[in-house]
Amino acid sequence: MRHHDLSDDFDDLDDIHDIHDAPARRKPRRPRRAPDPDEEGLPVPGGDRWTTWDTGEHGPLPRPGWVVTDLAAVDAELGVLRSGKEADVHLVRRGLPDGSRECLLAAKRYRSAEHRMFHRDAGYLEGRRVRRSRETRAMRHRTVFGRDLIAQRWAAAEFAALSRLWTIGAPVPYPVQLLGGELLLEFVGTDDGAAAPRLADLRPGPEELYRLWRQLVAALELLADEGLTHGDLSAYNVLVHNGRLVVIDLPQVVDVVRNPRGPAFLERDVRNIARWFVARGLTDDVVAAEELITGLRRATGLP
Repeated sequence: MRHHDLSDDFDDLDDIHDIHDAPARRKPRRPRRAPDPDEEGLPVPGGDRWTTWDTGEHGPLPRPGWVVTDLAAVDAELGVLRSGKEADVHLVRRGLPDGSRECLLAAKRYRSAEHRMFHRDAGYLEGRRVRRSRETRAMRHRTVFGRDLIAQRWAAAEFAALSRLWTIGAPVPYPVQLLGGELLLEFVGTDDGAAAPRLADLRPGPEELYRLWRQLVAALELLADEGLTHGDLSAYNVLVHNGRLVVIDLPQVVDVVRNPRGPAFLERDVRNIARWFVARGLTDDVVAAEELITGLRRATGLP
């Protein structure tokens, strides 16, 4: 069985989506309808920067109707949603200055010099193609340039993974845009900017707990059908919004077949999340972690 590959190394960051066969494609740049503040020296009305829609890589089609693509839009920083080891997530409002059209976005910005994923990326990258080049050497030796490239590579990997998974119907945020080390994602939360809680922060009752478990199993099965596993799954990178489970933090998504450690990552994902559900009250018989692992392995094409 040949699976769609999301984990090849990137010979060139500019054509990552050609490598991954992701649905997003860079379109010819159109003239900006609003002045560029860097060139014009003009303030941004009601925001912190003009939209970067005309310079970023776009998410897959069909694009949700709530995405603001107007080139006259501005981006306003509304605060930090989460600060993590590898990236910070900011709340951004993108909209027209007159307020007639706007949306909330989660801007995930990967760190460069302080990026802490460097020490643990080797296992996730096994089985990927590597071209020996100046960029490869810089990343291997962790120069400042190399660390910047690694941050961009992880951002590009997450964008490619989200694009593919969103297209097949997996419960992930819609990836709006990629620009360097910044991912602009669908904000999962309320219209007034309250972020959805993480699964780890909830204490669901028995019925809700069971419903969430079934949703999670369905998500894992979707990934397995593509030959993939999350790679770092826990109750801390699953959101719950209006009873719907949303899986986040996917830069390290693992090709279970091509990565020699892929089966171990799959088993770890299942055991980690199953342990949380059992601790909250689901019985081992309901969770059936061993049976789930066997079924997921079979779905990926492994014996």
